[in-house]
Amino acid sequence: MVFSSYTFILAFLPVVLIGFALLGRIGPQRSRFVWLVLCSLVYCGWWRLPDLLPLVLSIAMNYRLGRWLETGNPRRKRWLLILGVSANLALLGYFKYAGFLMTSANALLGTTWDAPPIILPIAISFYTFQQIAYISDAYLGRTREHRFIDYCLFVSFFPQLIAGPIVHHGQMLPQFYRRRLRFDSADLSVGISLFVFGLAKKVLIADELSPLVGMVFDADPGSPLTFGLAWVGLTAYALQIYFDFSGYSDMALGLGRLFGIRLPLNFNSPYRATSVIDFWKRWHITLSEFLREYLYIPLGGNRNGKSRRYVNLMLTMLLGGLWHGASWSFVLWGGLHGVYLMVNHAWRSLVGTGKPEQAYAGGLVGIWVSRVLTFAVVLIAWVPFRADGLPQIQRFYSAMFGLSGFDTGLGELGSDKAIIILACLLLVWLMPNVPTMMRRYRPTTGKSLTWDGWKPLGGWVWRPEPFWAIVTGLLTVGCLMQMSRAGEFIYYRF
Repeated sequence: MVFSSYTFILAFLPVVLIGFALLGRIGPQRSRFVWLVLCSLVYCGWWRLPDLLPLVLSIAMNYRLGRWLETGNPRRKRWLLILGVSANLALLGYFKYAGFLMTSANALLGTTWDAPPIILPIAISFYTFQQIAYISDAYLGRTREHRFIDYCLFVSFFPQLIAGPIVHHGQMLPQFYRRRLRFDSADLSVGISLFVFGLAKKVLIADELSPLVGMVFDADPGSPLTFGLAWVGLTAYALQIYFDFSGYSDMALGLGRLFGIRLPLNFNSPYRATSVIDFWKRWHITLSEFLREYLYIPLGGNRNGKSRRYVNLMLTMLLGGLWHGASWSFVLWGGLHGVYLMVNHAWRSLVGTGKPEQAYAGGLVGIWVSRVLTFAVVLIAWVPFRADGLPQIQRFYSAMFGLSGFDTGLGELGSDKAIIILACLLLVWLMPNVPTMMRRYRPTTGKSLTWDGWKPLGGWVWRPEPFWAIVTGLLTVGCLMQMSRAGEFIYYRF
């Protein structure tokens, strides 16, 4: 039951909203928390009923552990933390990496051990990291006593459960303490608009790019892959995953806002980044923050010299790649970004300025040179993220770098697809993203966004007025007409 499905939009979400509204009138305040938790469990179980078991066990274990870490014997807290983190990683490791490790051992040792037939529970990668952060903060004394039902909602809240953002207890639990969860006309207006804009990105753009991506990446391995086809197919995939993830992020923000809850920003126009460092401040922001706070800094960060800093960067990105999927292809993707970050930091040290990417040229020209170069290296790294195994990765890189010639081979694609790709590039490079357009109404937790692009385009500001109501209505109709072809979100696989 993806967000972009008739079942979710026409059945599940209305039932949840109606129940929430009724309980606001006839029930106590806490009843709405219980209702949202139960609905979130139904949403998770809709995918596969057995997926509820690891989620419920994880919630119960980490809540109890968090309370012990808050109030327990200081001499035992360190061992409790080690036990808790190990238990969480063991749960994730069994479901996500047991088969990968077995297959890798067979290839390395020449053995024939059978990989266990394990199905990855939905959302386990997200709620495991979320709760590791929680118990780590409980150990450091950053949490406080709270009710079990609040904790259940913090972990299982369905808008962010399946594909993030990875929410922090400091962002969510205070919202439960400070305010009553209730319907509010402003929240409804902002929430519906956010959801519809995100739905349009997913259904009208990302899903429309999917056939073009499949034409290139899923073609017969024996068919020729030309220089032009490789670059066009890869650019189409980069745009597909951009609008897919951006669309999901906006929809999650909108769903949370319908219930008076602000989720953290998780996606902030990453293809406008002027360096790879900047890219990782914009792409999957909550994952980047988790990796920095709970992996890179504990490893030593940049405190022990440049060499150790580069080692820590590489280890962090390799593990970040592995988090995305149990495959050497994802490890390679993480490794490429690790190399990029090392080079980027070395360049900054060499130039000795806060924004060295602008050293390519002055002012606006320098920004755009940096932006295009950053997009190009990010594009190259998307190959192992999308490719089906190492042979296809090698095939793509061979075509992209002209080892098989420079034939375009674009005749079969048609000019319409080139126009679509160009239009999408202009959208991501020139237009403000949805949270920025709605910044006056604080669609996310934290500071309000600022527009960093060409000033006249910053005038695209959403307001609760007839024009935007008409735009939202037209987008809704268009999405409902096209939704039968919608696929799952790409990040649901992780």
